[in-house]
Amino acid sequence: MSSDDEREEKELDLTSPEVVTKYKSAAEIVNKALQLVISECKPKAKIVDVCEIGDSYIREQTGNMYKNVKKKIERGVAFPTSISVNNTVCHFSPLASDETLLEEGDIVKIDMGCHIDGFIAIVAHTHALQAGPITGRAADVIAAANTAAEVALRLVKPGRKNKDVTEAIQKVAAAYDCKIVEGVLSHQMKQFVIDANKVILSVSNPDTRVEEAEFEENEVYAIDIVASTGEGKPKLLDEKQTTIYKRAVDKSYHLKMKASRFIFSEISQKFPLMPFTARALEEKRARLGLLECVNHELLQPYPVLHEKPGDFVAHIKFTVLLMPNGSDRITSHPLQVLQSTRQVDDPEIKAWLALGTKTKKKGGGKKKKGKKGDKPDDSTEAEPMDATNGAETQG
Repeated sequence: MSSDDEREEKELDLTSPEVVTKYKSAAEIVNKALQLVISECKPKAKIVDVCEIGDSYIREQTGNMYKNVKKKIERGVAFPTSISVNNTVCHFSPLASDETLLEEGDIVKIDMGCHIDGFIAIVAHTHALQAGPITGRAADVIAAANTAAEVALRLVKPGRKNKDVTEAIQKVAAAYDCKIVEGVLSHQMKQFVIDANKVILSVSNPDTRVEEAEFEENEVYAIDIVASTGEGKPKLLDEKQTTIYKRAVDKSYHLKMKASRFIFSEISQKFPLMPFTARALEEKRARLGLLECVNHELLQPYPVLHEKPGDFVAHIKFTVLLMPNGSDRITSHPLQVLQSTRQVDDPEIKAWLALGTKTKKKGGGKKKKGKKGDKPDDSTEAEPMDATNGAETQG
């Protein structure tokens, strides 16, 4: 037993091959889940049904892994599938009773996560419900988010600082005449922790301060980029739209209402550490109980935010492992063809895009894998459009 205790004491990170395998297995599942969700995003599809398809796939696939191990391994959804359309920025994962449908021409942001033994792979992707290339301002905003993500991938490396990334992604968005959306944070992730201490601000402003931090080898980050053709200052329009919450483990309070105690006990059993959707709870009691839990900070809400109607919003999020031989982006999906109205000529942005993501020799014996996101090596994706090539669409 003592060796088990010692293992608990030592924080598991990428120095353990088993941990790397779990991250990559979670990534493989979430990449395929994303592909499935994109294929289900069709005009007249009900958003809640598509969210359920994503979550069910993750539950099913993770459920098939590590079935015959002595010690139970937690696994499943690490972030509920959210489908936020057009000027809705994030976290739209409605209740079963919601009738919202997708429509032809919608710009859809899909956000989802999977974990195996608490090792989390998350991804967000922007997809337009249309045939043919994406043009105009919609193309600009997707290119802005994607190019910013490519630059962030190259700057999140050991020795560099979080503020360098914040400044760079804002500069990229400006080159496309877009704004990076305020309030979006990229977090370091650890076992069972989706939002660890080291944070990258998307926009530096006086209201939001984070501690300066330097990236280190064997860390894992969720790089989260949201760009907008609007002001980039999204608003909460209706608290009732919030359905995603996370248990705040460091808070306690004696709840007064029976409904709250019932819901909180259900949450503590089913979702002690990961974000979850109210859809997964006893819905009749949930709304009332959740309110008291949020008011007393036992739950952290993930609000549904909106830019102004008519604004286009794009979201790209990926998980990156800072391995000894360089950065390994393990979650991604190829974009549709973009015909942006802007050309990026800024020499500094071009120089960032030309940086390699591997530190030593190119990809050694890893050729065979061909998994989404195992790219890029030194020479890849110097131009934002290149992200539409190179990763397979068939999983």
